[in-house]
Order: sequence, then structure tokens, then C-alpha cells
Amino acid sequence: MSVWGSMAKKKILVVEDNIDNRRILVYRLRRIGDFDILEADNGQDAIAVVERTPPDLIFMDLKMPIMDGWEATRRIRALEIGKRIPIIALTAQAMAGDEQKALAAGCDDYVAKPIVDPNVVKQKMERLLSQGRSVN
Repeated sequence: MSVWGSMAKKKILVVEDNIDNRRILVYRLRRIGDFDILEADNGQDAIAVVERTPPDLIFMDLKMPIMDGWEATRRIRALEIGKRIPIIALTAQAMAGDEQKALAAGCDDYVAKPIVDPNVVKQKMERLLSQGRSVN
């Protein structure tokens, strides 16, 4: 049984400026489980969503217009509620050191795009959601 099968429906925030990438990730999440999926297309909107409807987990693209994922993650972590929300960084330009930079910025994990194996996403989600850090 999955970690979220016996819990209340989890809210997942997907922050991604590229609509096609966002749709693919949302599709994969819906295949993994029955989640309430919230969406934002930049870091500024992501912060507003977190303040209004705190999610249980965030997938954060790092390179976006208006406010990038690095800055959005730092600002979310500065919020009291944001300290407890697991954040998985997403980036297409996977460069050496990006994973360490993402972790240093406050992300809990890292996934390079395109996400080829949905099992990787599922395993990371299960690990982070089972740590009991979610807000609900």
C-alpha cells in the first residue's frame, strides 16, 4: 500500500512555467495517486498558493520567469508554514552542482527533466510524504 493510500488526500503544488512540462508532470501524478493538484507558472504565484492553500508537497521548477524557483524556495522556507513543506526541485539544465545548489537553497530532493521514469517521482514522493513533515 502506498504511503498516501491510508491518509487524507494530499495536495501537490506543481510550479512549472512550461505548460507542456507541467501537463506531463500533472498527468504522471494523477497516474500515481489521487491528489489535489495545484498549479503555478512562476515562483511569485507559487508563494501566493502556499500562503493561501498550503500543499503537502511542491515540485519546483528552478528556471522560470518573474521569479525563479531558487528565490521562490528561499521565500517559501522563510514562511512559518513553508518550513514543513517538502520541495522537490525540477530542472532541465541539469548541470554539475545543481543538485547541491538546490538542496542548499532549501529543496529536499531533485529531479532532472524530462522526467522519464515515473517510478523515480513516486519513490521520492513516498519518502518525503512519509517523513511526517506535511502541513495537514
